Amino acid sequence: MNAERGKLVSGGRLQIPSRVRRELGLKDGDSVVMTLAEGELRVRPLRDVVAAIQLRLRRHVPEGVSLSEELIADRRAEAADD
Repeated sequence: MNAERGKLVSGGRLQIPSRVRRELGLKDGDSVVMTLAEGELRVRPLRDVVAAIQLRLRRHVPEGVSLSEELIADRRAEAADD
């Protein structure tokens, strides 16, 4: 993608050009993650950030293991001990 021109409008809102929104798959109301790096603003869809984190974590979890199920089981065991 080439550089696109956006616009800062009232209230600090950033208008993202429609072509950029389409390419990122963004629709009104979608959540994004914004990071600053070396004076630049990077905007990514939240779903993409979550998917990347899940992929990174999956490498450290054995096949067939569900961390959420393990956490729930731990919490239930703790609650039963009380």
